[in-house]
Amino acid sequence: MGYDEPSSKRPASMVAPAHARKPQRRTLSTRAILLVLALVAGGYFASQFDSADPMGALTAIAADPMKAINSVFAGFGGDAQKGGRGAGRGTGAAPPVHVATAEARDVPVTVHTIGTVLANSVVTVKSQVDGPLLAAQFKEGQMVKEGDLLFKIDPAPFEAALRQSQAQKARDEAQHESAQADADRAVMLAERGIVSAQQRDQLVATAKALAATIDADEAAVDRAKLNLGYTTISSPINGKTGPFIVYPGNQVHANDVAGLITITQIQPVKITFNLPQGNLPQLQDRMSGNELVAQVTARSDVQGAATTLADKRDMDIPVNNDFIGNTVDARTGTIELRATFDNPDQRLVPGELADVSLRLETLKQVTVVPREALNVGQAGEYVFILDGAKKAQMRPVKVLFEDQMIAALGSGVEPDETVVTDGQLRLSPGSSVSIVGEPNPAAKSPAAQATKPIPQGTRS
Repeated sequence: MGYDEPSSKRPASMVAPAHARKPQRRTLSTRAILLVLALVAGGYFASQFDSADPMGALTAIAADPMKAINSVFAGFGGDAQKGGRGAGRGTGAAPPVHVATAEARDVPVTVHTIGTVLANSVVTVKSQVDGPLLAAQFKEGQMVKEGDLLFKIDPAPFEAALRQSQAQKARDEAQHESAQADADRAVMLAERGIVSAQQRDQLVATAKALAATIDADEAAVDRAKLNLGYTTISSPINGKTGPFIVYPGNQVHANDVAGLITITQIQPVKITFNLPQGNLPQLQDRMSGNELVAQVTARSDVQGAATTLADKRDMDIPVNNDFIGNTVDARTGTIELRATFDNPDQRLVPGELADVSLRLETLKQVTVVPREALNVGQAGEYVFILDGAKKAQMRPVKVLFEDQMIAALGSGVEPDETVVTDGQLRLSPGSSVSIVGEPNPAAKSPAAQATKPIPQGTRS
């Protein structure tokens, strides 16, 4: 351990007594107060500065320092208030807004979802006999019809088996004829007492056994013919072939799990999709009236493909909905629907995603505004309308239906009223506005929204 020298032996310059450190703290506090007073005096002097009488401002500070302090802080507060108002309202000019004109028209209530294309039938073709695969009579991806020849298996072993079965049958038929003649003679001789009853019965039984053997031989011949027929494999349905699973030259076996090829029936196809269970009553009503028609459009990831409503209508495929599921999915609360499409040009491929639109009903002559006019507040949805003095007024509205383009209103706005579609954040009830451009019916009206992207509708 080191030696700690007592403080009594240390030089006086290294140890400061307690009463000597306190005046230094008081000196720092005094300097801070003087600095603040100097800043206050400078601020007041700057606010009251008069180039004609600078000494007058200094005299006023010396005469009443508290008045100078209050004047400086009052100036700071005024500037902050002015800055706050400026930040929110700028220079007081009317905020610019975009507007549109509400109109009355019929609005179809349409739901939109994504569906999946399903094949009407999918068949995996398998071999029913063993043997080498000699040839394929089609190309991968080819359209085939029911009964078209697909594959050929080496028939030689099965042709030999057929001849063997036929020969066995011929031999048994000859033996049966001899046995039957012996049985007939035995019956006749037994009646005369020449042959015992036991011999007669034995010969008759032998003839019957050979007759049964002939029946078995006929079954064997039929089975051999059937196996020989299995060496040529035909298409069981109309459809499109997939890629080869087994290529010619390979040995195939009866009922291989993978099969030889898969044929998919794509004419017709089915489009399956799900909708919320809340739409079920409307779906059933339109289904009973044979009015449930879905508009199907193949999805595209190509930039700019089918992005407008006009383009979409050209690509829409009307498809009759012919199936509503019998069970609601408890996990998602939706029910499955299917629509059948003949697919004459094969534009839809099984497994493909498709946009599906389904009309549930039509709202008659309701007020329609652009979707951008809707706002959501604590009390619900509302819009800003402009009165004759071009002042904004807040109107609560009841939305019957909305999508990405329009909103159909049940109350709150009348046709031909002007609604604000952009700039609502700067508005308050009664505030004046500056309209950016005049309302253009051709561009701003809800009817002109057909040039916008495809809507995804929701029912309120």
